[in-house]
Amino acid sequence: MGLGGNNENYKFSNIPYWGWNIMKILVTGGAGFIGFHVVKALLERGDEVVVVDDMNSYYNPQLKIDRLKQFEDKISFYRVSIWDFVELRKVFEKHQFDKVCHLAAQPGVRYSLENPFAYQRSNSLGMLNILELMREFNVKDLVFASSSSVYGGNTKVPFNVDDSVDKPISIYAATKKSNELYAHVYHHLYGFNCMGLRFFTVYGPWGRPDMALALFTKAIINDEPIKVYNYGKMQRDFTYVIDIVTGVLSALDKVNGYNILNLGNSKPVELIYFIQCLEKALGKEAQKEMVGMQQGDVHITYADIEKTKQVLGWEPQTSIEEGLVKYIQWYKEYYKIN
Repeated sequence: MGLGGNNENYKFSNIPYWGWNIMKILVTGGAGFIGFHVVKALLERGDEVVVVDDMNSYYNPQLKIDRLKQFEDKISFYRVSIWDFVELRKVFEKHQFDKVCHLAAQPGVRYSLENPFAYQRSNSLGMLNILELMREFNVKDLVFASSSSVYGGNTKVPFNVDDSVDKPISIYAATKKSNELYAHVYHHLYGFNCMGLRFFTVYGPWGRPDMALALFTKAIINDEPIKVYNYGKMQRDFTYVIDIVTGVLSALDKVNGYNILNLGNSKPVELIYFIQCLEKALGKEAQKEMVGMQQGDVHITYADIEKTKQVLGWEPQTSIEEGLVKYIQWYKEYYKIN
């Protein structure tokens, strides 16, 4: 179930490599959506990768298993929860890491309303465990996943990394903001180089089945209705996963001091247009149930990426129209849909 020749045209070996030597990198959440693509890219350019993932059942673990199958014996894998300090420490004892790419987290804004303690354990305690083990084992470079959710109900757009993010409107967002604060403390106290990346609505092949894109795709194929929140008027800065990965790799190569950066397409589109593009990619019209906003949702996400351009030399390359076609190609191949 590889990506296939037509599904992905990116070659990560062509990404400029800013490091001097091959690195040994710990990727937490490496069986996850973004983590899988990051691991794949690191391997393709020749880095040594160790993956930690607890393979939890928040969504069907089979997708995570199938992602890992793509790597065969090219990685060292540990089924460990990042909130389990004792087991995580054993991984650090076995390997001397050059850098840590911390992507593991309990995802989902809406689920955080139902199970807030899962977020405190995985996101907040997990981050603290990573930082403490980095301190103990003298690993100084950290790139970690934050989220556009930290901007909460901010109405000034585009969202700038210097904007106030002191008023989150979901538990998930609060934990992501706490990650940024923890990182700053360890930068200040111990001289860590920390770069937090605020991801904006990432989508693409191997995407999570609980995300709107997968739910919409499955429903449309099966002639089932989809709920269109805020009557399709909310706007999201949909960002293709391969663009995100190029940003993550650049961050790993250039991490220095303490920085928070946006990784977003910087071209928000209305949900209704997103659905129209999906319908076109599928060649099939959706049955739409127009409903109001959900609790914890925001009206718009929109990334200001000027600082990201300056620090990383990064810009997204993939339009929503192109990205959705690639996603549907993968979806039909993976789920064996004619």
